[in-house]
Amino acid sequence: MKLIAFYLPQFHQIPENNLWWGQGFTEWTNTKKGQTLFPGHNQPREPYQDYYYDLTDATARKWQAQIAKKYGIYGFCYYHYWFKGKRLLEKPFNEVLRTGEPDLPFCLSWANEPWTRRWDGWIHDVLMPQDYGDEEDWKEHFDFLLTAFKDERYIRVDNKPLFTIYRSGSIPRCEEMLLYWQNLAKQNGLEGIYFVKTLAAFTIPQIAGFDACLEFEPGYTLNHGGGYTFRRAVDGYQQKFIVMDYDQVCSRMLDRSDIKKNIKTFPGAFIDWDNSARVGNRALIFKGSTPEKFSYYLSQQIQKAVNINNSEFLFINAWNEWAEGTYLEPDKKYGYQYLEAVKNALNNNGF
Repeated sequence: MKLIAFYLPQFHQIPENNLWWGQGFTEWTNTKKGQTLFPGHNQPREPYQDYYYDLTDATARKWQAQIAKKYGIYGFCYYHYWFKGKRLLEKPFNEVLRTGEPDLPFCLSWANEPWTRRWDGWIHDVLMPQDYGDEEDWKEHFDFLLTAFKDERYIRVDNKPLFTIYRSGSIPRCEEMLLYWQNLAKQNGLEGIYFVKTLAAFTIPQIAGFDACLEFEPGYTLNHGGGYTFRRAVDGYQQKFIVMDYDQVCSRMLDRSDIKKNIKTFPGAFIDWDNSARVGNRALIFKGSTPEKFSYYLSQQIQKAVNINNSEFLFINAWNEWAEGTYLEPDKKYGYQYLEAVKNALNNNGF
């Protein structure tokens, strides 16, 4: 069992974010905006010992890899932002490739949503649009990916680099593009590419060319599991935000039996969720997550992955999504307890 954690690179300044959000903006800027919206609301989220790192600093990336290894995380799935030849937030991963450090397995997830002022990936208030282009553009994208795919740390299945696409349904000629990339991969000495389709909150169309899918939680269970009670009043506080029960969603995640018969499925897990630091009163907030509960549900999901899905990977959301309230990195409230929960869940299953 190999646990892979999604990894957000937005902890350094870029010119685009400085223009859109103000000079000096990073994901920490969002995180620090967190406010308590009701009694018991866990905001703001603050990193342990005030370690507001900058991911252009090699020591920060080394520290992340060291504690990830120590507590049982197999590798990182770095978010990859590509907009028809334009990359964003690329500096940390560029350094990972250039320096060969840290020595931790990795793969890429093409987060192919438009960037919007509402932080929702939809089509309103677009800051950076997506345009998928044609074969010439696909070739340019592949040429970059090839450098990563050939790195000895890159995570492989059947000797093929594992590459996930977040919103395959948004790509107009997706099947053609995947086949084109497969041919290019073989022409460049690879045995192919192991394409993984992300199952999340959005509609999931049938698209040929994928070798596997992954369940991105909690969005997949929330939108495809059914039977939830969405609460807009918490302890008498009437608000616009939505509150969900952590136990209810995790239980439904475990009980869901829609195993895909014709495609490999990698299960997912999530630590918590609270994006109020980003979006204020429009937030989706979970109540009830603790390290002990997370360890229990992760342990059960590992059993499901092994015994039902026959899966060697489980994808965790996330390593460092601080402004979405789902992160394994240590914070002031729990210290390293969520990382210890990962280690305990693996130990409970004999890993």
